[in-house]
Amino acid sequence: MPAESASLLRECYGGDPLEQHLSSMEGASSEEEEEEMGSPNGTRLSPETPAADDPAPYVGQGFPTHDAAYEFYSGFAKQCGFSIRRHRTEGKDGVGKGLTRRYFVCHRAGNSPAKPFCDGTRPQRNRRSSRCGCQAYMRIGRSAGAGAPEWRVTGFSNHHNHQLLGQDQVRFLPAYRVISGADKDRILMFAKSGISVQQMMRIMELEKCVEPGKLPFTEKDVRNLIQSFRKFDQEESIDLIKMCIKFKEKEPNFKYEFTKDANNCLESIAWSFASSVQSYEMFGDVVVFDTTLRMTALDMLLGIWVGLNNHGMPCFFGCALLREENLNSFAWALKVFLNFMNRKVPQTILTDENMYLKEAIAKGLPATKHALCIWLITARFPSWFDAVLGERYNDWKNEFYRLYNMESTIEFDLGWSDMVNCYGLHGNRHIASLFASKTHWALPYLRGQFSAGLLASPVASKSMNAFIQRFLSAQTHLGHFIDQVAVVVDYKDQTGEQQIMQQNLENITLKTSAPMEGHAAAVLTPYAFSKLQDELVVASQYASFHLEGNFFLVRHHTKTDGGCRVTWKQR
Repeated sequence: MPAESASLLRECYGGDPLEQHLSSMEGASSEEEEEEMGSPNGTRLSPETPAADDPAPYVGQGFPTHDAAYEFYSGFAKQCGFSIRRHRTEGKDGVGKGLTRRYFVCHRAGNSPAKPFCDGTRPQRNRRSSRCGCQAYMRIGRSAGAGAPEWRVTGFSNHHNHQLLGQDQVRFLPAYRVISGADKDRILMFAKSGISVQQMMRIMELEKCVEPGKLPFTEKDVRNLIQSFRKFDQEESIDLIKMCIKFKEKEPNFKYEFTKDANNCLESIAWSFASSVQSYEMFGDVVVFDTTLRMTALDMLLGIWVGLNNHGMPCFFGCALLREENLNSFAWALKVFLNFMNRKVPQTILTDENMYLKEAIAKGLPATKHALCIWLITARFPSWFDAVLGERYNDWKNEFYRLYNMESTIEFDLGWSDMVNCYGLHGNRHIASLFASKTHWALPYLRGQFSAGLLASPVASKSMNAFIQRFLSAQTHLGHFIDQVAVVVDYKDQTGEQQIMQQNLENITLKTSAPMEGHAAAVLTPYAFSKLQDELVVASQYASFHLEGNFFLVRHHTKTDGGCRVTWKQR
C-alpha cells in the first residue's frame, strides 16, 4: 500500500487499520471476558483446522507466563508459514494495576510508516516493507481466578491477507534465524583463523549432521555477525578510560596506561590496583601471564598477570586489553607491567605458547626464564589425540604424565622416543611440536628453575586456572569491566583470608625428628611448611656414594627395596 494511501486511511479512521481491527475485537465487557476465560471448552475462532500434532491457540487456553504464550504462538506460526511479533500491551482499570493484556500479531500486520524527507545529507536505505495490513493475531489477558494459569487466550484470529510460506521458506524469516552463543564463539574463532564464510557453513553443517542449507542461520547472518564484532564502540572506550580516572581519584596508587590508534580509537589498555603492586613486591618471583581469554563482545585479547602467595593461593597482579595479537602489543604490555611494578623483573614467567609473546619476552625480559603453562597444554590433548589414539588415549596420557615427572633429561628423551614408537605417533605434528618446545614445559628441563610449585603441583595449577576463568564472567559492558575485575579480585581476597584462617587453626604434625622441621613449623605458613615437610621426608629416602674425584652416585630407597628406615634422635 502506498505511503499516501496509508496516511489517508489513518486520518479517516483516526488510527492504524490494525488498531481499528483489534479495537473492534475488544467490544466485550470485562465480565464477558472473564466468563470467556473461565470456559473450559473455549470456542476456536479460526475456521482453519490445524494439524493434530500442532494445535491452534483457542480462547480459554492458559499459560503460566506471557513469554510461554508467545513461544507457543510462535511455534504454531512457524508450522503455518508466518512469524509473529509483540504488538502492544495494556493495563486494565487505570494506572497502577500492572500489565493485564498483550497482543501478538503476524509479522506482516500494520502498514509501513512514511519515510521522513531526505535532504541528501545522510544516506537513506531504500528497503521495501513486508507489512500489508494482515489482521491475524492472538490476544492474552491476565487471569484473576485462584489456582488458574496466570494468562489465558482472550482472542484469536488466523485469517491472513497474504500467502503463507512453505516449510522450506519459512525458516528464512528473521524470527527463525538464530545463532546460538556457542555458534557465535565458533564463528568468531573461524573468522580469526581466516576461514571463509562458505567454509564455516560447510564445517558447521558437518558438525551438526544437517543437510546443506539447513542451518538455523544463513551466510548473510554470519557475515553480519562478523561485521558487528569488528565494529568498536568509541563511547565504550571513553567510558573505560573514565573508569580508570575514577579509580585513580579514589586510589592514588592505582596505575593505568593506554594507547590509541591513528583513528583515535582505543588500541590497548593496562591497569593494576595498589594491592596488586604490594602483592607483586612479595610474590612476584613467578608470574603467570595468561592471554588465552578474549573479550568476544569487543574482539579484544584479555591478558591477566597472576601469581601465587605464600599460602598457595592465586593473587592478582594486573590486567590488559589488547586490540591486536602481535609483537608490538605484547612488547607494550610487558613494558607497562614492569613500569607498574617499579621495574622489578620476575625470575620465571609462565605463558601459553605464542610465537609473538615468546619473542616479546626474549627481548623485554632477557634475564627471566620463560616456561609454558602445562595446564594450558594438556587442556588441548582431547582435541589433539583423542580421535588419533581412540581407546589408547587414556593410557597414552598416563604415559605422558610419567615422562613429564621424570628426574633427568636423558630419561625423558629416551622415554619420549619409546612412547612415540609404542603409540605410532612418528608423523604427528603435535607430538613433534611438543618435543621441539620441551625445554619450556617438560619438568626434567625446568627442575633447576624456581616456579612456586606451578609446574610440579597439579593442585596449584588447577587453582590458578580456576581463578583466571573467573574473569570470563566479567565480560559485560566495557566501561564497567575494570570495576567488575575489582569485584572478582576482592572476592578472591576475602575467600583467601577465610582459607588462611582455617589453615592457621589446623594442628601441625611433625613427621621427622629433625630440628629444621620444628623451626620451620614455627616460622613458615602452613602451606609453605607442608612443601618443606614433604621434601624432608623424601630426603631421608636418598643416599649418596662417593665414586671418584667429584662424582657421586645417588640412590633412592623405598619400602619396596626391602631396606629399613633409620631415624636419629638427639640426646
